[in-house]
Amino acid sequence: MATETYSRHLVRRARREAGLSQAELAQRANTSQAAVSAYESGKRSPSVDTLTRLLTAAGFELRMRLSLPDTHDATRRLAEQHLGDEVLDRFNERQRERVATQGEGR
Repeated sequence: MATETYSRHLVRRARREAGLSQAELAQRANTSQAAVSAYESGKRSPSVDTLTRLLTAAGFELRMRLSLPDTHDATRRLAEQHLGDEVLDRFNERQRERVATQGEGR
């Protein structure tokens, strides 16, 4: 089972940026200081509801979104439209050389 570690950093950062102690955050979020400590140390992972409550108590908002991976294809196509053929050819040649050089180091 994978261990979730991202929320511990969110809780700690939000608490520190709000200038709160663990006890102060716990009181505002209606939980215990021991729970906040366990979340920040990674011993426990908060549910999404609990994480939202902790961040809100520190004055922050949790936002999540689901999106497709950014492959940069659209950006590359747009950039290629604005570059001249000569510039693009030089860039591609340098990239081929870089890849070839990296392959030699293996």
